[in-house]
Amino acid sequence: MARQGDTGGSAPWPMLLPALLGLALLILPLVALIGRASWGTLWADITSETARNALGLSLATGLAATALCLLLGVPLAILIARSGPRLSAALRALVAVPLVLPPMVGGVALLFLFGRSSPVGRLIDSWWGVTLPFTPVAVVLAQAFVALPFLVLAVEGSLRTTGLRYERAAATLGAGRWQVLWRITLPLARPGLVAGVILCFARAVGEFGATALFAGNSPGVTQTMPLAIYTAFNGVGVDRDAAVALSLLLLATAVVVLLLVRAWRPGALR
Repeated sequence: MARQGDTGGSAPWPMLLPALLGLALLILPLVALIGRASWGTLWADITSETARNALGLSLATGLAATALCLLLGVPLAILIARSGPRLSAALRALVAVPLVLPPMVGGVALLFLFGRSSPVGRLIDSWWGVTLPFTPVAVVLAQAFVALPFLVLAVEGSLRTTGLRYERAAATLGAGRWQVLWRITLPLARPGLVAGVILCFARAVGEFGATALFAGNSPGVTQTMPLAIYTAFNGVGVDRDAAVALSLLLLATAVVVLLLVRAWRPGALR
């Protein structure tokens, strides 16, 4: 029998209206986007030459950025998870900076680091005779910059949840550090690793601001899907129907990402 004043876990009724307005703010723009689509020409819009180039570049650079994030992010996540409380908190805060930093600022920072006039840029130019800004490599670096925190924080959270008891037990039984890493640590981190890779790829494919400033917007070279959409709505290149089609493709990608994350981590979205 419910006690007096027990609401049974329901939210207070005065919160219903703002909650519904918030839900409408999230859903109605997507409904408007779907309603604007020209379904009769959708396939032709997606498969046009400019759209194909933008889509192919987005997928290729997104995969490359995800691979780079895996290479750098997993060791960083392990370092954070296995460090002392103070160092761990400091490193976690640094990793989270790109999450709250405007992407445009990230693009400017990357230009100052890798630009031709910077020490790093001059060093790369003298060693390999190349410049990074406004190239496909710049697209990958910009995407990795904004996507890396998703992978690191997902893997670090998974490792922190499991603790050290299994690793200590393996070490007690005589396992070396590399054995512990490959046979204990990484398998324990697999749920966070898979979720992090999925989110990392989705964030990379959807990146706009840092890519625009650091890599430019050259069709067939550095123009990714978000940049193609932006260009279309400014009246250049792809027509607006194609821009809507590409927007729907990105929306479908986001939905697939959410479903994959839920499949691998059933409690993550509950």
